[in-house]
Amino acid sequence: MHQVVNIQPPEFLPRKFKVYQHRQLDKIEALQHIPEKMLFEMKVVANVLPFRVNEYVFNELIDWDKVPNDPVFQLVFPQRDMIDPSAYDRMAALMRSGANSQEIFNLAEQLRAEMNPHPAGQTEMNVPTIDGEPLDGMQHKYRETVLFFPSQGQYCHSYCTFCFRWAQFVGKSLRMNSNDAEALHEYLAEHHEVTDLLVTGGDPMVMRTKKLRQYLEPLTESRFDHIQTIRIGSKSLTFWPYRYISDPDADELLALLEKLVKAGKHVSFMAHFNHPQEMRTDVSHEAIRRIRATGVQIRCQAPLLNHLNTNPDDWAAMWKEQVRLGMVPYYMFVERDTGAKRYFEVPLYRCWEIFRDAYKQVSGLARTVRGPSMSAGPGKVEVQGVTEIHGEKVFVLRFIQARNPDWVQRPFFAKFDENATWLNDLVPAFGDTKFFWQDEYEAMQG
Repeated sequence: MHQVVNIQPPEFLPRKFKVYQHRQLDKIEALQHIPEKMLFEMKVVANVLPFRVNEYVFNELIDWDKVPNDPVFQLVFPQRDMIDPSAYDRMAALMRSGANSQEIFNLAEQLRAEMNPHPAGQTEMNVPTIDGEPLDGMQHKYRETVLFFPSQGQYCHSYCTFCFRWAQFVGKSLRMNSNDAEALHEYLAEHHEVTDLLVTGGDPMVMRTKKLRQYLEPLTESRFDHIQTIRIGSKSLTFWPYRYISDPDADELLALLEKLVKAGKHVSFMAHFNHPQEMRTDVSHEAIRRIRATGVQIRCQAPLLNHLNTNPDDWAAMWKEQVRLGMVPYYMFVERDTGAKRYFEVPLYRCWEIFRDAYKQVSGLARTVRGPSMSAGPGKVEVQGVTEIHGEKVFVLRFIQARNPDWVQRPFFAKFDENATWLNDLVPAFGDTKFFWQDEYEAMQG
């Protein structure tokens, strides 16, 4: 096992960057050249969807000569069309009327409730229980994998405008979270079918190491031998790579990760990169190097997003760079049916074409990536292609993961629809009235 090296060359010395929230858009110096009309539109949307950005992102990652079309600008700054036109008009009118903050918040709550804040049965079907009591801040959708949302990690260094977890950041009423390490450990100890724990958010890497240790270090005990993999979902390699270099407890964090690996756990850092532009800084490369030196594997995933990464050449370049830096391309997702989906969604046939055109440009080492994949109610459904069978044009689909493991890898077919952007838009091909899994899934819903 490689020992973590404590390197802090001059460019990686501790740096302080301001963080801005939605009421501080006027204070961001980088926005001084943005037209007043556009700035007002951004404020309207930021009252509905979460907004948070730090100076590292807009000083180091955004090309301001390309704004508003720069991909990282689109990634973090709200745009008018991210919310429905009627929702925009209602919020804009209320703001122009001089309404107070409570009135604006109340309308925002109404508008958010209309945006499917918890898709794919997260709050209805995925909540585990102990002795019949539901466990807050946990999800158990697939047999092998439990998701845990630590209370201290339910925000991010900056927020992605597309985020399907946006409801975590807009108030307590919609948030899933828990600070009950004991309940987490009790549940895992009782469920030996679970092999994977995914710690997610928000971003667990906003937490101090001493908090993260409370959740993860006990998993090295023998009663958790069945927990083989610990996954940590994080956007920090884009938004705050200093977390692993010059934050006060950076070395302590890396030592914790290394301890988990030495205890026999496979620790997988689930990194979110949406565009090759996010990996261009020296500090991000050093953060990647330091994480990998602990024995942790970094897997990379991202959704395909209109206005941000629809060029297959960008995906190919990103996957190649990930491999060069020692990371594993893992997933291309389809933008989920929540939040700003209307702005970012791409028709499924175009998702597949973009994936195919990127995939054919890379070597086998980058072809670990899977997709385009929809994380839908019944499971992760991959669009494998578009073809013609017996004179009918169809989508070829399969489950990569499913609520019933017996569904996995069974191909099924949907009528071709050039406007379809999600599984719910599709209907069975060849005259069938239902997909093979549909009756069982409907029964699961109760």
